[in-house]
Amino acid sequence: MTQPLVLACAQYSIDFLGNWQAFEHKLDRLLADALAQDANFVLLPEYFSMELASLFDETVYRSLSAQLDAMQSLLPDFIAYFSGRAKQHDLHILAGTIPVRLDDGRFVNRAHLFRPDGSHDWQDKLQMTRFEKEQWHIGAGDTIKVLDTAFGKVGVAVCYDSEFPLIVRRQVEAGARLILVPSCTDTEAGFNRVRIGSQARALENQCFVAQSPTIGEAPWSEAVDVNTGRAAIYTPVDYGYPDDGILVQGELNRPGWVVAELDLDALETVRAQGQVFNHEDWNGQHRF
Repeated sequence: MTQPLVLACAQYSIDFLGNWQAFEHKLDRLLADALAQDANFVLLPEYFSMELASLFDETVYRSLSAQLDAMQSLLPDFIAYFSGRAKQHDLHILAGTIPVRLDDGRFVNRAHLFRPDGSHDWQDKLQMTRFEKEQWHIGAGDTIKVLDTAFGKVGVAVCYDSEFPLIVRRQVEAGARLILVPSCTDTEAGFNRVRIGSQARALENQCFVAQSPTIGEAPWSEAVDVNTGRAAIYTPVDYGYPDDGILVQGELNRPGWVVAELDLDALETVRAQGQVFNHEDWNGQHRF
């Protein structure tokens, strides 16, 4: 029996910060709010870190390529901050994503998981949008991982990855019962693509899927100028779960946390005794 998981998913507004201390102050305030709601696991959005481009001058935050280069100087502080807060607050933190330059010079969009014991792991985004490939020149990762936590294994499907069933299926087959979806979408259509994908992954795998978006307008930013979405936690659509498969969801484009307690062990019951056997019957699809 694993300990109860209380997951907080951020609806994160992009702000112009100006200095590192403002970033720490903002995140400390947000984490305190999540802790006040008994969260022991927090999920932040894809590319929320790009508000850190505001720490540089306008020639940087107005340039897609210059942002990527400049952000690398902040990566050690970014990792140190979240590693320290995870230990300080006994939290698991999926710290959204941040662009990371690899040894070969390519950039990937990396989601870091920080654990209370001081360790951390990561999952790179695997399917890149047209904007990322054609304009921003951020490349795809090459490894589908599951990440160990005190609550069991989790998978991370970064935004567009959630729209590809085989990625999440691989994570579920490797033991993940919770899929974390940090997202960043500029239109309601984009948000809904990720939402629909996330709900479909929860249905077909009889697992939990949690989405956390960036929200709000940042006209100063070349990368994350418009952000639309709401956080939610999706469930199987079966006995013991909501009829619409939505455990909890936020109000569109309103900052804050969406929080719920998740019983990961109970998923085994619905997989074994549910009205349907989506998880089990997946393996019979090859017959068609």
